[in-house]
Amino acid sequence: MTEIIGVRFKSGGKEYYFDPRGTRVAPGEEVIIETAKGLEFGVCSQANTQVEDDSVVQPLRPLIRLATDRDREVLLRNREKEKSALEICEAKVLEHKLDMKLVRCECSFDGNKLLFFFTSEGRVDFRALVKDLASTFHSRIELRQIGVRDESKMVGGLGICGRPFCCNAFLEQFQPVSIKMAKTQGLSLNPAKISGACGRLMCCLKYEQDAYEDAVKRMPKNESFVETPDGAGTISSVDYLRETVKVRLEDTPDAPQSYAATELNVIRSGKGRRPEGYVAPPREQLERLRRVTPPPAAPEEFSLSGSIDAALSALGGGEPRKGGQGRNAGRRRSDKPRQEGQSKADGKPRQENKPKQENRPKQDGRPRQENRPGPKPQSKEGVRPGKSPEGQSETSGRNRRRRRRGGGKPKEGGAPAGTQE
Repeated sequence: MTEIIGVRFKSGGKEYYFDPRGTRVAPGEEVIIETAKGLEFGVCSQANTQVEDDSVVQPLRPLIRLATDRDREVLLRNREKEKSALEICEAKVLEHKLDMKLVRCECSFDGNKLLFFFTSEGRVDFRALVKDLASTFHSRIELRQIGVRDESKMVGGLGICGRPFCCNAFLEQFQPVSIKMAKTQGLSLNPAKISGACGRLMCCLKYEQDAYEDAVKRMPKNESFVETPDGAGTISSVDYLRETVKVRLEDTPDAPQSYAATELNVIRSGKGRRPEGYVAPPREQLERLRRVTPPPAAPEEFSLSGSIDAALSALGGGEPRKGGQGRNAGRRRSDKPRQEGQSKADGKPRQENKPKQENRPKQDGRPRQENRPGPKPQSKEGVRPGKSPEGQSETSGRNRRRRRRGGGKPKEGGAPAGTQE
């Protein structure tokens, strides 16, 4: 077993293994590494790990030290030097009239070497340009030609999906992509739709290729003669994602029907013709192929009153009130018991509300006289028969008290007080 740490020199670049020499390095820490090009500034992507000896190439390059503030200052100066060197090199390219497009300039950590990346459709003789740049920067100059996919990886950008380029974000190396993948996945062969910003086939075609290849093995082929629950027909299209197919039935060839792959019985694969001497089975046997979908579960009934009562009980810590949908539901009751005969508001003794006497007819059929405020009918002598003047005043006072409690004034247009209607 060999102890290693993983280091990346670029965001989304390839991970390289180095010998930590007993130093504990956490992911995300900046380190100074010895490489074949000299000292380089990198970021740890994998902490100290034991790996098999066969998985590394010996001898491993060592870790020099953890990055310091001085190392970070040197890195910032190198970044400024790269920008100015790229502008000067572009002017030199125009001066020498070379057919090349500069992409990026990299400066080594010690500042002794400048590396320029460029793209071109053909070979370029840049020997005169290298001599001119060497005399200008007094450093080692190297020009390297790259492809369009490497250019997209260095420059970065947004794809048609709206996300950063995969090659710039996380792909360590390019995967081979062919037009056969687009055909297998049933995509449009329009180059504008299946090509990336670099002009090559999109790298994401490789991601789902294994799933499509597995679906192709399980799904019937296009133009196959099959039996369906509604009769025999020919497959017109296959949807590998939904695992469904469209079938042109012999009875209704102009209206293709959609079926699941499990509902088909393949008679002839990929030929598209009815076999000679084929006799369709009875309709009852074909109906057995239909896949029965279970009915959806009924949604649970939602009770507004139940949810309110549950919330009130959770806040108050007690059981919800019965019939708590009213305006006063959930109000806290006083813990002090109310004495009998007291009102809710001020605790004063409450008056008993006597039931109102209804104007019901007597047993002889004659209507009863209404108890309304006003003088009572008197006899010819001025006093009701069987009553004394003192009794008459007592009756009038009782009626006045009853009117204050809820009798009210007589309605307009009604019969005068003390008269029969």
